[in-house]
Amino acid sequence: MAKTITGFSKLSKSDKIDWLVQTYFGDSQSAKALMKQYWNSDKKLQMLHDEFIENTITNYYLPLGVAPNFLINGNVYAIPMAIEESSVVAAASKAAKFWFDRGGFKAKVISTEKIGQVHFTYDGSFEELSTFFKTIKPMLLNEVKPISKNMEKRGGGILDILLCNKSDLLDNYYQLHVTFETLDAMGANFINSCLEQFAKTLKSEAKHSLDGNLDIIMSILSNYVPNCIVKAEVSCAVEDLSDNPNISAKQFAEKFIQAVRIAEVEPYRAVTHNKGIMNGIDAVIMATGNDFRAVEASVHAYASKSGKYRSLTHAEVNNDTFKFWIEIPLALGTVGGLTKLHPLVKLALEMLGNPSAKDLMKIVAVAGLAQNFAALRSLITTGIQEGHMKMHLMNILNQMEATAEEKEKVVAHFKNNTVTHSAVVSEIEKLRR
Repeated sequence: MAKTITGFSKLSKSDKIDWLVQTYFGDSQSAKALMKQYWNSDKKLQMLHDEFIENTITNYYLPLGVAPNFLINGNVYAIPMAIEESSVVAAASKAAKFWFDRGGFKAKVISTEKIGQVHFTYDGSFEELSTFFKTIKPMLLNEVKPISKNMEKRGGGILDILLCNKSDLLDNYYQLHVTFETLDAMGANFINSCLEQFAKTLKSEAKHSLDGNLDIIMSILSNYVPNCIVKAEVSCAVEDLSDNPNISAKQFAEKFIQAVRIAEVEPYRAVTHNKGIMNGIDAVIMATGNDFRAVEASVHAYASKSGKYRSLTHAEVNNDTFKFWIEIPLALGTVGGLTKLHPLVKLALEMLGNPSAKDLMKIVAVAGLAQNFAALRSLITTGIQEGHMKMHLMNILNQMEATAEEKEKVVAHFKNNTVTHSAVVSEIEKLRR
């Protein structure tokens, strides 16, 4: 049984590792060596990473890849992607190349509103509360001026505050529902600071203006951003759609659209369909220092907005033109957070031309659309495993500790043979015999 420890956070990094090794790894020096192996030799850089989070013991690396040849609104991008899953970067690159000669991707930001809420209870009448809110609304906005003035100078700030009656859901439950524009910042700290000030003002004014008792429960931004939407699309003549000799362009379009429609009506398929979209989106979000957990939560809530979980992408043929598109909520930032701290994040953003938050929204949406196109294209033609397993081949070889010579021979063998885990094991064993 593991031991408890008091004061772990106050230990040095080396002492933390010593305790972990003694407690969980039987004092294994190889475990200690492995943790220290991933320390950066540049002490300043390592200290920077140590201070990103708490109780740091080592670094956990993900590969940073690049998918080139993305034509987006007439500009060419090489998109950085941080991800551990094989075939994702290759699939994105293949989709980029396919659409480059067919007009590329078009993307536009539809809206950029973000939401924060002050949650509170009130045991008096709603009419009294509503009158009170109208009276103090100018005061709420004025009290937050010291926090919002810099954001307002840049063209952002608080767009509106609404009083929402939610007492039909929970007894005495109400909200201040606040909309924000945060420009190139994701804005979490700004939004939360404003909300906490609203809560203080609301509480203090309620004490001498309301008969009932008003109690603040919490003040927090929402990661659901249904009014922070970006759209990306591709289109071409149906006759230009297929470059596969085994399927006609018309058949390709029909099967592709049917595959999308299945994900629109069947939740079991929709979850996997949307997961593939997020392969592309999360990889770019990670590379650019944004919060992929917040984006995931918002995107999946958005996919369920009709009351049923559905596909995030859509496809149609109209007047012999094939169109494939995505509309997705993305609250992203290109300033603040890790964007100015992590050296590789800065490099990734520079690679993208130091985009605004709106431009990054477009790029990320395109990455998701490209990933979904590549996956569906494989599914309705060769099947997903042929391409995926060939990309996964090197992972299997590394698990088997194959030598460079063995890798070369096995890769050559599977150029014309189907890759499965058992087939790779068999081939390696044959070589070693």
